[in-house]
Amino acid sequence: MTDTQSHKNNYKTPVGAPFRPASPVRSLADIHRLEETPLAQALMVRSTYEIFRNAGHAFGDKTALTFLRTGNPADAPIRWSYAELLARLHQTANMLHTLGVGPGDAVAVLLPGCLEYHLALWGGEAAGIVQPLNPLLTDEKLVALMTAARAKVLIAYGSDSESGMWSKAMRLRGQVPSLTTVLRVAPHDEAPGAAGALPEGVAEFDVLRAAQPDDRLVSGRDIAPADIAAYFHTGGTTGAPKLARHSHGAQVFTAWASVQVAGMNENGISINGYPLFHVAGVLPASLASLSAGVEVIIPTPSLLRNKEVLANYWKLVAKYRPTSLSAVPTILAALANVPLEGADISSITYCRTGAAVLSPELAARFERLFGLHVHESLGMTEMAGISTITPPGVDGPAGCVGFRLPYMQMRVVALDENGNASDREVAPGEQGMVLFKSPNVFSGFVDPADNAKAFTADGWLATGDLGWIDSQERLNLTGRSKDLIIRSGHNIDPKTIEDALGAHPAVQLCAAVGAPDAYAGELPVIFATLVPGASATEEELLAFTAARVDEAPAKPKWVSVIETMPMTNVGKIYKPELRAMAARQVVAATVAEVCAELGVAEGARPVVKTDGESLVRVLIDGAAADPLAAALQERLQKALEPLPFKTRIAAQ
Repeated sequence: MTDTQSHKNNYKTPVGAPFRPASPVRSLADIHRLEETPLAQALMVRSTYEIFRNAGHAFGDKTALTFLRTGNPADAPIRWSYAELLARLHQTANMLHTLGVGPGDAVAVLLPGCLEYHLALWGGEAAGIVQPLNPLLTDEKLVALMTAARAKVLIAYGSDSESGMWSKAMRLRGQVPSLTTVLRVAPHDEAPGAAGALPEGVAEFDVLRAAQPDDRLVSGRDIAPADIAAYFHTGGTTGAPKLARHSHGAQVFTAWASVQVAGMNENGISINGYPLFHVAGVLPASLASLSAGVEVIIPTPSLLRNKEVLANYWKLVAKYRPTSLSAVPTILAALANVPLEGADISSITYCRTGAAVLSPELAARFERLFGLHVHESLGMTEMAGISTITPPGVDGPAGCVGFRLPYMQMRVVALDENGNASDREVAPGEQGMVLFKSPNVFSGFVDPADNAKAFTADGWLATGDLGWIDSQERLNLTGRSKDLIIRSGHNIDPKTIEDALGAHPAVQLCAAVGAPDAYAGELPVIFATLVPGASATEEELLAFTAARVDEAPAKPKWVSVIETMPMTNVGKIYKPELRAMAARQVVAATVAEVCAELGVAEGARPVVKTDGESLVRVLIDGAAADPLAAALQERLQKALEPLPFKTRIAAQ
């Protein structure tokens, strides 16, 4: 097929209109009203490429993306219009096509926050299948993910200033059999030619892109809604990450439904601080916004991990006038410590959070300090980034994540004896596991073996989220089924404990987990960080919490104040590490008891260390022939054996 023929084929499908909200959504009745029109008539866009083609033609010179070089409000940003974004997207897709990428080939992406990430994402989906990667994963896990996807091209950041990405890309090169090309994205402030000569099979992203046509897809590809657009990995910070397949149709539905329920339009401006390897940053925060003409601000390569951006956040709001604020609860907690100092933040009319359940105290603090009610939503990788939304104008209590999307089905069912979804639907107001059927449910995992636990026998997506439906038919979340603390067969919701301690004025963040116990299996404990400059003893915090937790089994056994809360790269509190820390504390207490009984001096006592998240090591100082060391080892073996946690005793 010649380029001329391809050009003609591309325009057989007429350019459509961008997504626009039909009417404000304030109740489930408004969702039902949208559903009166059949989905096939309401949503006629077939691919993410069409979204950008429609937006590019509709909005032209209007700013689509604004990149902040630094967190200093005085510095000039880099801006791309909708027309420029579409032109560069065409070039990127054409470059990948020239490199042999077809509809079934994966393009892996290892980039920080940058304008080029959007070219990699949407150009990658127009040419083949995009695979965004978490740069903090180990080389071993990245190799496994790219190999499973059979990645053909890797688009990587050409500097080690962000998570050592370039060195990582060069190491990955020789370890993924399917990889043919690495494309180097130069940092925005790099002088032309500064990188010097590149190895064979490695090329400059912008140099190859600039040589391509910018007004069409030279492949002439007709992208169908069922075509796979992306592979997103779930988890990955512990265990083996799984690759979830997103169809173009699922991603398009996420964008369209988000526009309808959240009321997005071309007057909107947002700061997207979510990482772009994560569905939250890619789909509801980017694709949905760009489908409706919103200006999306990228706050430096480090995004909201940039301390300068956080420190100047309200000044940046005053300068760029965003209409919405969206961030995970841990970022909201950090922003609550940043004084306004007279900054005008009146442009913000919608404040939204997701990824983790919002504590009532943080919600109240944010409203008290900034006059912003925090609206919650629920999203997940297996649903192309969004499941429920609390729209503007609907103020729900903390934990309320809003209405289901149009054309979606939602159920809450009781848990079975293993903590999985049963087939018994619970009454409104009763807690259970949340299940969905929806046009944006993912197309299954790349490895079919991973699909068994994702769906119920009758085809509902089992989310693992625990929640209940209120009188307005909004979903209210309480936590994750895997985070339940099971004490002697009794299920304890950690949120009950977290809400209790979170109400203490000195507490910045807190998280409850189960500590291993020989008799009960698990006992509730809680970790906390303090507001900068505040002070409180662990005993005081324990008493405060116990007084506010009515259920006796749920009262925590201890509170541990820590300097920093372990986080995922998306900003969620990372509970597996806290569970490991709790296990280490339990083992350390047992070791101290045994040593006291045997009269082992303080300086000669074993060292207790965690090894990853599933093993505690007890290191004894002394040779195996040493009678005291041998006796100590024997006693410790007996004392630690009943604990439902893996421990290993060895000589230092």
